[in-house]
Amino acid sequence: MSRIGKKPIALPKGVKVNINDGEIEVTGPNGTLTTRVPEGIKFRLDGDQLIAEREADDKIAMHGLARALVQNSVTGVSEGFTRQLDIVGVGYKAEVQKNRVVFNLGYSHTIEFPLPKGIDVKIERVNKPGIQQYQTTLTITGIDRQQVGQVAADMRSLRRPDPYKGKGVRYANEQLKLKPGKTGK
Repeated sequence: MSRIGKKPIALPKGVKVNINDGEIEVTGPNGTLTTRVPEGIKFRLDGDQLIAEREADDKIAMHGLARALVQNSVTGVSEGFTRQLDIVGVGYKAEVQKNRVVFNLGYSHTIEFPLPKGIDVKIERVNKPGIQQYQTTLTITGIDRQQVGQVAADMRSLRRPDPYKGKGVRYANEQLKLKPGKTGK
């Protein structure tokens, strides 16, 4: 039994679903997403709810996966997804230019990060008293959950947080355990 797969997906107002062979197209106020459905899983529309059903009992894992992917599409086109990154370090900064973000992360050169279609980045300074050398916060928004998470992970990999001072690019809610430095005799 798949507990997640059995839960119905509530469709908010303004969201339309088109069920095709092997894929579901979800249209909402923020845009349109198409999600592939694994073999053996069928979706049916029941009023303002979408229900996932499996054809045989050997597709239990795919049942929950398919339902979760369609739920993410519905949430994305109605509300959208966001991830926040903090830039920490003296002189570290980021700037949005057209379809790219230009980072200055302590290297001898600037790093230009091209933004994929459907992803928006906003840069702002928020008061964060617990972080020393805090510079700015990047807010990444989009309708595709996987794409938003991948862009955030790629930006973080440009300069991972230093284990001793904590400088670098980190997720906004990430807790770092800093290592102690060398002790002199």
